[in-house]
Amino acid sequence: MDLFSGLPVTEMARAAAWYERLLGEPATFVASPQESVWDLAEGRAIFVELAPEHAGHARVLLFVDDLEARVAEIAARGLEPVSREEYPNGVRKVNYLDPDGNQVGLGGLTAVDAGGAE
Repeated sequence: MDLFSGLPVTEMARAAAWYERLLGEPATFVASPQESVWDLAEGRAIFVELAPEHAGHARVLLFVDDLEARVAEIAARGLEPVSREEYPNGVRKVNYLDPDGNQVGLGGLTAVDAGGAE
């Protein structure tokens, strides 16, 4: 099963710049002046779409292998999470808000739960 998830925004240039900082690379391709796409892995992508009437209501969670390393990389590009959560099952989550208020979460297991030593 493939996933193609969209985030509505009010301004394409501002959104593209923010998602480039979050994801560490420019859009994989610009589908149209109203849509830019980032391929995250085979069969998995997110897109930002100019849709001001819906902006700020999207929520996406990306599960990553090394959450803390990813958060540090993103911080080096100037973005900090707005919140952090830890669940009893060992899952940790950080949340980022794009300029329109869409929530992009990153989740991962603690090193112990992922089979490593913490």
